[in-house]
Amino acid sequence: MQRTDTADPAYFHKVVDCQYACPAHTPVPEYIRLIAQGRYSDAYMVNWASNVFPGILGRTCDRPCEPACRRARVEQAHAQQPEPVAICRLKRVTADLKDDVRGRMPKVAPKNGKRIACVGAGPASLTVARDLTPLGYDVTIFDGEAKAGGFMWTQIPRFRLPESVIDEETGYILDLGVAFRSGERIDSMKALLAQGYDAVFVGCGAPRGRDLDIPGRREAASKIHIGIEWLASVSFGHVTSIGKRVIVLGGGNTAMDCCRSARRLGGTDVKVIVRSGFEEMKASPWEKEDAMHEGIPIINYHVPKAFVHEEGRLTGMTFEIVKAVYDERGRRSLVPTGEPEVFFECDEVLVAVGQENAFPWIERDCGLAFDDWGLPKLYKETFQSTLPHVFFGGDAAYGPKNIITAVAHGHEAAVSIDRYLNGLDTAVRPAPMTNLVSQKMGIHEWSYDNDTSLDLRYRVPWAKAEKALASIKVEVELGFDAATAFKEAQRCLNCDVQTVFTESACIECDACVDICPMDCITFTEDGQEQELRPRLKAPALNLAQDLYVGGPLKTGRIMVKDEDVCLHCGLCAERCPTGAWDMQKFLLNPTQAGQQAREVAGRPA
Repeated sequence: MQRTDTADPAYFHKVVDCQYACPAHTPVPEYIRLIAQGRYSDAYMVNWASNVFPGILGRTCDRPCEPACRRARVEQAHAQQPEPVAICRLKRVTADLKDDVRGRMPKVAPKNGKRIACVGAGPASLTVARDLTPLGYDVTIFDGEAKAGGFMWTQIPRFRLPESVIDEETGYILDLGVAFRSGERIDSMKALLAQGYDAVFVGCGAPRGRDLDIPGRREAASKIHIGIEWLASVSFGHVTSIGKRVIVLGGGNTAMDCCRSARRLGGTDVKVIVRSGFEEMKASPWEKEDAMHEGIPIINYHVPKAFVHEEGRLTGMTFEIVKAVYDERGRRSLVPTGEPEVFFECDEVLVAVGQENAFPWIERDCGLAFDDWGLPKLYKETFQSTLPHVFFGGDAAYGPKNIITAVAHGHEAAVSIDRYLNGLDTAVRPAPMTNLVSQKMGIHEWSYDNDTSLDLRYRVPWAKAEKALASIKVEVELGFDAATAFKEAQRCLNCDVQTVFTESACIECDACVDICPMDCITFTEDGQEQELRPRLKAPALNLAQDLYVGGPLKTGRIMVKDEDVCLHCGLCAERCPTGAWDMQKFLLNPTQAGQQAREVAGRPA
């Protein structure tokens, strides 16, 4: 085994599982510690620097950080249902409990004479504006709607995301001096390019919902709605009611928003019907749980065959029952069971079977190239198109994803735009800023709370059902109060405070091995990783997480630590008589647009 290079920022970044999994690489343990200290405004600004929309994402994020959280892995020994730290809902705490942070927003540099146009006022465009406006760029955002927010505004129901939260957090960006041209939908890329902007960013999302072309679609069209269009109509108040019996087709988050919205607009018999298995649904597990909590059944393995109608009046739908069959390579196919088709009565149908990009406003002879799926051809990591001064991001770049991915795209595109407009190679991506600082305050004292809480995950309180289901605008989740937020924050294992080993100081007394509660430290003979992992004190079976390997010791043995289940409790460092172990806080701040991003040093994309 080779000695682990802890000077490489990529190593400890991967150990901080939550930050590593977040597309915007938000320093999660850093802001959770600030919450525990009651420093909510500081925690908010840590979030704002990376994910831009703490209040919005604290309610609506797809939470890629939570499945990665090691808390769920190390809880398996004492919890029947081990669960990660409620990272997303703690993010909301920073927004709910902060003070006025307007005075902490970036100061804007004098105008540098460069003009940038952003198409669409969604999270990607707003992130580009947030990164570039303080640098002196003149940023103009065009959007066909009256308010900024993009699909955060049009497609996420108000019972999940109140209008006031969107207005507040988009306002922080617009107040930097961004020119927001509301009600101005761009209908020609050529015309936009003719206006002489130095760079153009396309962040218009994936605005077209997929339809379902099966028998009866045209005849019963008046009662069949495309999910994202219907949600937008609900958001703008154009739709205020729906039929009693509603079928929602699709298994994604849009389908969950549709069924829960329908329930609030008068649907008493609302059901979700999906062609795949329940576990294969694209909706987040908590989205499915929330829908079922509100009495909405999810029926799986039913393939829609026809809309049934009587003289143009929709009466129901027929479905073929299928089952999943896997071949020798594990590939799944849906095979009819041979059972008779099933008929479900309904008054209206909401079709939420996917979204796709639509660029009818981009002329195909303007210099932009598209692939066979209608997506723009972009250079890896730079988000630069075949027209050098045009960049894409968010759903418009690589198809429908989520808010936090759009934010990550916006940050990267802003770096590219800044480098491009300064005559630099956009393919060079500057390395992130990192530091590694000891937390030692005394022989057995640390500057962070290293006690490991045994509490199980705390539940976020909900509004009473009779109140929540009576209105589309009543927020369902109420958020943590300060006391509960503190207790949930204590569940964080401080994965960014690293155990750092200095082999030259080690006397091989094995005291750290004896005290480690997870048996993740082993002193052993060297060997190849494949045969070494099973013979550690506790076999290291998660190949996705690296082993921490020290250099050769005096006896010829090596120290091997399994990063996968380490509690970062610091007991090894407290017990070590020679200080061979230290607890050092690792902080990674991804590069954003600005002087640092213009440095020559970096890595090719």
